[in-house]
Amino acid sequence: MPMKKTLKTLAVATLLALSVPATSAFAALEAGEKAPDFKLDAALAGKSTTFSLHQALQKGPVVLYFFPAAFSAGCTLEAHDFAEATDEFKKLGATVIGVTAGNTDQIAKFSQLECRDKFTVAADPGAKVATEYKSTMEMKGQKVSDRTSYVIAPDGKILMSFTDKNPDTHIQKAMDAVKQYRQANPA
Repeated sequence: MPMKKTLKTLAVATLLALSVPATSAFAALEAGEKAPDFKLDAALAGKSTTFSLHQALQKGPVVLYFFPAAFSAGCTLEAHDFAEATDEFKKLGATVIGVTAGNTDQIAKFSQLECRDKFTVAADPGAKVATEYKSTMEMKGQKVSDRTSYVIAPDGKILMSFTDKNPDTHIQKAMDAVKQYRQANPA
């Protein structure tokens, strides 16, 4: 990883840790568990759409990542990293979806600017889906999505579950899980 990006990520993670008191409410669902199905209002390239986990799984594995709030420092960095990796995920037959319970009214703009028109972002008002995935935290007195990434196999089983406030490692862990799945299940 380039030194400049590492320093930027470290600076963002430090700022997040110091400025946003947040506590996780649950431990995330574990690998091997069945992923709860969901359908949410979403945006892709700034345009409204609907995301259905069931429909996405029919095409291949799904990389589902929850993030606290659009346009916050760490979430923007994570969206940029997922955008850069989306083409490689697609080559492996995987769909990327970001889900937030924070500032859900901004997902269309976030999908266009920060996700760079590469993947869908869904709104989870009230953190209902995040709660089913045991991926919530309290931030400034509100229940929001915790920074948790999952890789879900087409049969609905969770292959990988990872929670960490630092956005930097989520993409690589998800990529490794998708590659491992693809090696065991060639297209």
